[in-house]
Amino acid sequence: MKKIPRKHFVIQGNSMKFQLISKFTPKGDQPQAIKKLTENLKSGKNHQVLLGVTGSGKTFTMASVIEKCQKPTLIISPNKTLAAQLYQEFKEFFPNNAVHYFVSYYDYYQPEAYIPQTNTYIEKDAKINQEIDRLRHSAVQDIVSRKDVIVIASVSCIYNIGSPVNYQSVSLIIKAKQKIKRKDFILHLIALQYKRNDIEAKPGSFRVRGDTIEIYLVTGEKILKVEFSNNGIEKILESPAGVNTKYQILNTKYTIFPATFWVAPESKINIALENIKLELQERLKVLKKQNKLVEYQRLEEKTNYDLEMLKENNWCQGIENYSSQLEFRKPGSAPFSLVDYFNHFNPSASSGQVPSDFLIFIDESHISIPQIRAMAIGDKIRKETLINYGFRLPSALDNRPLKFQEFQERQKQTVYVSATPADYEKEKSSSDIVEQLVRPTGLLEPSIKIKKTENQIKDLIEEIKKEVAKNHRVLVVTLTKRLAEEISDYLADKEIKAQYMHSEIKTMERPEILKNFREGKFDVLVGINLLREGLDLPEVALVAILDADKEGFLRNKTTLIQAMGRAARHIQGRIILYADKTTFSMQEAIDEINRRRKIQENYNKKHGITPTAIIKNIKNWSLSKKEDTLSEFWMINDKKLLEKEMKLAAKNMDFERAAELRDLIEKLKK
Repeated sequence: MKKIPRKHFVIQGNSMKFQLISKFTPKGDQPQAIKKLTENLKSGKNHQVLLGVTGSGKTFTMASVIEKCQKPTLIISPNKTLAAQLYQEFKEFFPNNAVHYFVSYYDYYQPEAYIPQTNTYIEKDAKINQEIDRLRHSAVQDIVSRKDVIVIASVSCIYNIGSPVNYQSVSLIIKAKQKIKRKDFILHLIALQYKRNDIEAKPGSFRVRGDTIEIYLVTGEKILKVEFSNNGIEKILESPAGVNTKYQILNTKYTIFPATFWVAPESKINIALENIKLELQERLKVLKKQNKLVEYQRLEEKTNYDLEMLKENNWCQGIENYSSQLEFRKPGSAPFSLVDYFNHFNPSASSGQVPSDFLIFIDESHISIPQIRAMAIGDKIRKETLINYGFRLPSALDNRPLKFQEFQERQKQTVYVSATPADYEKEKSSSDIVEQLVRPTGLLEPSIKIKKTENQIKDLIEEIKKEVAKNHRVLVVTLTKRLAEEISDYLADKEIKAQYMHSEIKTMERPEILKNFREGKFDVLVGINLLREGLDLPEVALVAILDADKEGFLRNKTTLIQAMGRAARHIQGRIILYADKTTFSMQEAIDEINRRRKIQENYNKKHGITPTAIIKNIKNWSLSKKEDTLSEFWMINDKKLLEKEMKLAAKNMDFERAAELRDLIEKLKK
């Protein structure tokens, strides 16, 4: 937590409007769905359901509604993979607007915990994905700066990320001819948690060269060069981050936002530290009264060490556990999440603090809502154990996700999007359920066949071979991660190109796996729940569901319909349910699929539509700006140009990039 002087801050809102750019026009059920959703939103309806079948163009409908309503929009997805898919699609629909990706930035996360039975303390251990961290900062900065913002987020967006007021108030505004000493400017950057690094250029750092300071913005998008004279800032230049640095003079004000969300004004930091000390003394009295001497000593030593770190280094391990004191929140009060940034800022207002009017779409709501409902509960159980055994102060409970009721209080107008909405969404929306059951392509719901489980793997292999011969893709849905891995390995032994995918696959690797799957680098993708909701894989002609009669969460009506929907984008789409009996959930799912199939058949007959296959470009799923930049140089065959760029990178002390360019040159020589 950095010591930063508080100052007045004004957001200059942009005048950009959402502009949907697409070769598509609304067809099928889309026109009536777009019209109803928009009319309901403009009339003040707070809750609606968009019940859209797979392949009916729900994403295009959502984009059309955003354009018509012209409001900042938060789209919540149940997992990172689906969020990445939506992010790419919305970037294509709105190339001139701010479309962002906001998910958990941990590639690996082991939360702090204590197991009393074995007296085992587990320290927090995490590996942060720096690229995702930059994307998160970019999202928040545009939320507070402009109105044409769409953020596609996972449900982790309800976690505490620090006060939007603090984030706003500590940001530094600079302009040419501004009277500020170079030394004071450097102190401001350090206070914003930018790290001085004169050797390696990377986001969130700056380097000093005489009277010039180069700032590598935390978003990774730009480099600022601030040149000083005796009177202060002489001029400001900016350049896109990349190999070929081209600076242009900046004649307007520029706002440098913090390099971390955990910031606070200097006028408050000392008070916060005193409040932590006060809470410590009160808690120590309780532990002493309970004769918990070990816990007493443990808490005293740990908290005092954290206080010293905060005082000397403005940071400590687990700083988020002191968020309520640093943000001056009352005990038990809700933390600040991404939703609060949407709620708090209206960039079109001169003060920047008028409650904002924005939309929320909750994608695959039948899964997202239960996740939002459960997050705070699990977090509380873990934290209470740490508090009881002297590892944390009671206020650590206030560093948490939003409780479901708190999320509801922060909701603005919300559209729940799902092919299988749950009872909660239906009840909240009352009669405002908009159905989108007709596909513009005329594609029917897949045919369904039930097969016995005896020799199911042998039969599955035969069915896979039929599809592979037609250059089709196959999804195999299992009940466990281990089974997914074993089946994938077994198929590989049978010379079938297969790959598994589940929650342990790293965030940035999942989209690449899906891209390779669509391109035919392998033919069979095996997984569990990641293969159900929302994945857009039009090459998939067969979905095989193993153990379909194992009634439960992974085999109820909703999950079965969702899994079946993965074959609904293919003209020859079909489903095989491996089961020895037809359960109630199976029958309900089959009946609903048949109902929807009948509606599409009637529509096709009435309008003379012949079902046609979906043709969808295979996108470059890379979320990394660094990868996107370097990929451009693979198209360059001019060795001299690459060498020039390499020397420029070396001159700028960007040795990592210079090495990468050197490798490209070597490959070109070969």
